[in-house]
Amino acid sequence: MGLMGGIGAVTQLGRAARGVSEVFVPNRTLVEQLVHAGRGAALEQMGAEFATGPRGLFDRMVDGLNRLPRPMLAMGTLGLFVYAMVDPIGFAGRMQGLAYVPEPLWWLLGAIVGFYFGARELHYRRSPDPVPDLPEPVVSGWLAADHAGRAAAVEPSAAEGAGGNAALRDWQAAKGT
Repeated sequence: MGLMGGIGAVTQLGRAARGVSEVFVPNRTLVEQLVHAGRGAALEQMGAEFATGPRGLFDRMVDGLNRLPRPMLAMGTLGLFVYAMVDPIGFAGRMQGLAYVPEPLWWLLGAIVGFYFGARELHYRRSPDPVPDLPEPVVSGWLAADHAGRAAAVEPSAAEGAGGNAALRDWQAAKGT
């Protein structure tokens, strides 16, 4: 009974030590589980906000029209280059015709295009970053010799010594090295 009581006491002591240590350093597994649960709840809430019923013909047509300006501008610009090579005289005539467009109309076109692309840019700037920054991989001293060019990381040079670590310098001085 004495051995069993000792094992139970050690178990209780271990649980108490873990409880005390979690006061100073949180349990990382529990923190990650809570973060995961919070993100899942946020995604569920967002999904519920944007859940819609079946979309009608009008909604699908408007969505299709909203996707047209950027491809049309890009393809139209490329088309102008092709047109200039195929019919240079006709292209020059059309470009001279643009000179007769009044300046307020150019300002209006600039405002429309600027607001369209500015609104899109602002929308994406305000949206949260979908891809989190990933931490750099850490190569431990045990594996450093396996990686090319990393063998020097296993043993620091004598020139590095204690570096900026005052406690290590004191220890080395006391040890006599």
